[in-house]
Amino acid sequence: MLAEKYGDRIEAAFAKYPDKRSAVMPLLYIAQEEYGWVSPEAIEEVAGLCEMDPTQVKSIAGFYTMYSEKPKGKYWLHVCTDLPCALKGADEFYQELKDYLGVDEGGTTEDGMFTVEHVMCLAACDKAPMLQCNFHYVENLDMEKIKQKIDEWRAAAKKDE
Repeated sequence: MLAEKYGDRIEAAFAKYPDKRSAVMPLLYIAQEEYGWVSPEAIEEVAGLCEMDPTQVKSIAGFYTMYSEKPKGKYWLHVCTDLPCALKGADEFYQELKDYLGVDEGGTTEDGMFTVEHVMCLAACDKAPMLQCNFHYVENLDMEKIKQKIDEWRAAAKKDE
């Protein structure tokens, strides 16, 4: 399915590398974008495209934190709670965010829209509290700002339907 839907992107990824195997990480991103996570079927599919053993692809997907091997929400909210951010209120912000969305650590909202997790060091200590939403930084947060962003993300998701 990936080859049919994302053929141009896949070929562009292959063109960047001397060996198809080297494109495994970009192809895992494409699979995750399509399916919302890196499922066993996606691993098989990427392995076939890269001409690799599925076990090798699974080991790459399992090693890097940017790939999820379990279903998550449409928006992944990774809140940095490392010490510098914690000193700027990240722990309290993280708890308030979980309470607002009604989830526990690593939980996903009932509508499947948001998964909330804490992470260590996103390298934006001076902008804390901050989070990463689907690999994009949202900085200098408080609950008013994040509620506005959540509304924006929900509206964007409705447009995509």
